[in-house]
Amino acid sequence: MQESPEQAIKRYLRSGEHDPHFRAWPGDSFFGRLQQGDAALRKALKSAIHKRTRHATPPAALAELDVVTFTRQNVLPMVQGLFSRHEQACVLDVLERSVVFLTPATIDQVLDQCQWLGTAWNLANLFLAGIKADMLADDAPNLVGLSEETTCYLSAAYFDASGRFDDFLVHEVVHIFHNCKRRTIGLREMRQQEWLLEIDYAKRETFAYACETYSRIRLLGHGPRARQALLTEYAQWPMPPDDRVDVDEYLDILGEAVGARNGWKHILSRCSPPRHRRSVIGQ
Repeated sequence: MQESPEQAIKRYLRSGEHDPHFRAWPGDSFFGRLQQGDAALRKALKSAIHKRTRHATPPAALAELDVVTFTRQNVLPMVQGLFSRHEQACVLDVLERSVVFLTPATIDQVLDQCQWLGTAWNLANLFLAGIKADMLADDAPNLVGLSEETTCYLSAAYFDASGRFDDFLVHEVVHIFHNCKRRTIGLREMRQQEWLLEIDYAKRETFAYACETYSRIRLLGHGPRARQALLTEYAQWPMPPDDRVDVDEYLDILGEAVGARNGWKHILSRCSPPRHRRSVIGQ
């Protein structure tokens, strides 16, 4: 039995799922139904989060934050370590404008403009969790960040993160490297390098976690001895709760990185497709 628009909306709010053909909405044209259904689901999603956040205010840390400058400061050492000098300005220009914090002032525009309805539902829950409001479903992913193409969305919980080795901003920005093609931002494609960085598909989360943790170790420790001590400390912490990350390999990559002059290149080499690994460090 075909569901009604009301039923379709309830299903979407409860689970993030929807009929890609939007058959609940009237009309003979697919694009007409798509426009009606997409608009109705996004409107219902915004209404649902407004009911949960009537008295929500932006976190104090975001009140006067220059997000572009803040992002640039966090990612600059990584860009300098991973890209050649003549490419760094172009990459930084993209990354420093890639971060969006989800707040009561930004969430409506984000939900209207993100490409996919499934992403919109995840972002709504990301926002709700960040301001400690009830999420739309008990089994909704409890995330702090989410990336789509060249945009990184972060919840207000970023500023509550207590782990000294955590930086979700760096983690999410890293995913742009394998989501964005070089020619998209005006860089020349090189042989066997279509994306900003060639990362083995199975190693993408390992690469992101390693860059995140190495970024913090570099910031907290000056010199090889201090960084090795920090890595020893970090190894006693809970490891990334992600089945895609081999913990032994991950710690080995970090050990190689903290002992190297340019640890970023060693992380990239270990996470590149096999055909790239020999040449990465020598670039």
